Amino acid sequence: MPSAAPPSPGPAPSPNPAQPAAERVYAHVKEAVLDRRIEGGTLLTEGELAEAVGVSRTPVREALLKLEMEGLLKLYPKKGALVLAVSAQEIADVVETRLLVEEFAVRKAVPLPAPLLARLEELLTEQREHAREGDLRAVAVTDRCFHAEIVRHAGNQILSKLYDQLRDRQLRMGVAVMEAHPDRVAKNIAEHAEILDALRAGDAEGAARCVRAHVSRVKVLVRGEDR
Repeated sequence: MPSAAPPSPGPAPSPNPAQPAAERVYAHVKEAVLDRRIEGGTLLTEGELAEAVGVSRTPVREALLKLEMEGLLKLYPKKGALVLAVSAQEIADVVETRLLVEEFAVRKAVPLPAPLLARLEELLTEQREHAREGDLRAVAVTDRCFHAEIVRHAGNQILSKLYDQLRDRQLRMGVAVMEAHPDRVAKNIAEHAEILDALRAGDAEGAARCVRAHVSRVKVLVRGEDR
């Protein structure tokens, strides 16, 4: 755990009087962690966060406890909260879980219903627009939504809830991959187009192969095993 004072988490979000103080702190820190404006290994202090968001220390403690429960931070009494780095085990676990869920779901998407086709085409267009604007977080969010729509269509509520629990980890890994490998932005979009083409063609096994190759690539890229 670093002993030096951490960098500032950045400017506080626009105040929302209707939002409780703890929720403002929670959103402020979580967004910065997922965007990687606060890197893994950074030690945050209650006083620093209270000043940044303009609240007392009590709601800061409440927000940090919630973020610790979500696995983004580790609290150290009288010292602060350590932002946890993405571990190799976490990457492997997320990829393995995604493959189990997404390969099942993409097979169930055949034959492709018109509403799902329209939604996936819409998300692909949005992802291309965000890429042109250079907004990596928006690209990662749209990427995640593309896969989530297919999972949701499978109609298994237990799997959908399980998949939703991976959301924050997926976003954080997605931004990390695109920052380290800018060429992956275009490749991710191309791979999404391949998945969609297979679904349009009614090729369930082909779509599953595309999903496996696409999702498995995350593991080697985040771990720095491929360039």
